[in-house]
Amino acid sequence: MVETKAWFSSFAKFWDNIASSPFATVFAIGVVALWALLGPVFHYSDTWQLVMNTTSSVITFIMVFILNNAQSRNTGALQAKLDALIFALESADNRMIRVEDKTEMEVQALHKEIMPTDD
Repeated sequence: MVETKAWFSSFAKFWDNIASSPFATVFAIGVVALWALLGPVFHYSDTWQLVMNTTSSVITFIMVFILNNAQSRNTGALQAKLDALIFALESADNRMIRVEDKTEMEVQALHKEIMPTDD
């Protein structure tokens, strides 16, 4: 299982770097332009439309998981850095460390305690 996670993490990082590059945007615009230019050649047939719809749906479906992995990895790294800063400051409230792992009710109670309302 760990080996699979490491493989997927490397796979996701690789494709995230490619998908977020200017090359990917230019390539996508080029593919759409080529598809549009081929419309008259294929008489704007159902197959012509189906090819683009299917291709874009499959790519979108896969990219959702890849980008979600990248976002989760980045969020985890940011949370670890914030926890380190909180831990390093003597005057900081250490209850905030790993607050992302608390239940919604615990977070709400902590928020009310830290930021009392003017009722």
